[in-house]
Amino acid sequence: MNGGVGWVLLEEVIDLTRGPSGLGFNIVGGLDQQYIANDSGIYVSRIKEDGAAALDGRLQEGDKILAINGRDLKNLLHKDAVELFRNAGCDVSLKVQHKLQPQNGPAGHRGDGEPDGIPLAVILVPVLAIAVVTVWAFMRYRQRM
Repeated sequence: MNGGVGWVLLEEVIDLTRGPSGLGFNIVGGLDQQYIANDSGIYVSRIKEDGAAALDGRLQEGDKILAINGRDLKNLLHKDAVELFRNAGCDVSLKVQHKLQPQNGPAGHRGDGEPDGIPLAVILVPVLAIAVVTVWAFMRYRQRM
């Protein structure tokens, strides 16, 4: 499913068991608190470390939650969505939409805007530092002559 230029939307059902800290994530969004302009969907804002979602590993920050236990989350106020999550029971089934950026470069490319290899700053900073020290030492040497 294509979600605009450069993005792919992938839907997945994730089953979680509520742990000591709940389901282990926070949500944003809703009719009254849109996270994305003109989209009243419910999104994952934060995955709690060692929570059920983090331990499962599939749910990611920024994922859109389409349904919980088969209940569609369209056109809900934020507080109503929160109540659905609180009252969902111990075993919870989430239908989520991941937004993935496809890799267009070589297989090893990270896709985060950084080229592979050593960053230029790692090379330039020590070289510039050596140049400054060399110029300073030369100037001190000339003053003594």
